[in-house]
Amino acid sequence: MVRTYADNIFGNPKYDKLLNRKPYSPGQHGQGRRSRLSNFGLQLKEKQKIKFMYGLLEKQFSNCFKKADKMKGETGTNLLQLLERRLDNVIYRLGFSPTRPSGRQLVNHGHFLVNGKKINIPSAIVKIGDVIQVREKK
Repeated sequence: MVRTYADNIFGNPKYDKLLNRKPYSPGQHGQGRRSRLSNFGLQLKEKQKIKFMYGLLEKQFSNCFKKADKMKGETGTNLLQLLERRLDNVIYRLGFSPTRPSGRQLVNHGHFLVNGKKINIPSAIVKIGDVIQVREKK
């Protein structure tokens, strides 16, 4: 996936080596053919990259886009703000988990409290000023 998108979408430094070692696209025809993508192709590739980075399916992504479209301001900026405010991503950004999928799993297993309440929904939107803490084990 790293070489498909020509970007380190996982955030792990070990995947940077793949791009340095093989700077061409993956697959049988990766070295030979270099076709230019259309505008639609570029937009689709960027959309798929964002969906994969945040671990979203198409329906979740489209609902998030609709929310961002209704908000004031630029839709693209609003979309990224909504994605960054998801609880699983906040757990990843705070350093409680090494990757977004593991942050999602930690939230699913109920290891975190948001404002003193146990939340096990990774797509919950965190607001500014919310207190996130690790739940005490029994």
